[in-house]
Amino acid sequence: MIQKSKPLFELGKTVATHGALEALQKNNQSPLEFFERHKHGDWSELCDEDRQTNEQALKDGDRIFSVYHLKDNTKVWVITEADRSATTILLPEEY
Repeated sequence: MIQKSKPLFELGKTVATHGALEALQKNNQSPLEFFERHKHGDWSELCDEDRQTNEQALKDGDRIFSVYHLKDNTKVWVITEADRSATTILLPEEY
């Protein structure tokens, strides 16, 4: 049995914007895939500086941010609030 690593932080309430849900559905992808990657520290396409910011946010309790591309190359963001009350998946233009 393969055991998953422990999540690095709690997601809180998970939500998605209308645009992100449409893009995910169009690509036959689930938001759960990206929430899982995000909470396990797979920040995907972040630059080194943003990765370091996320690592520090894990210690300081600040906002955590990830960037992913869907199968059709649509970019989605995943953002966990500093208080860990909610995590949102959204398109950059919806920010």
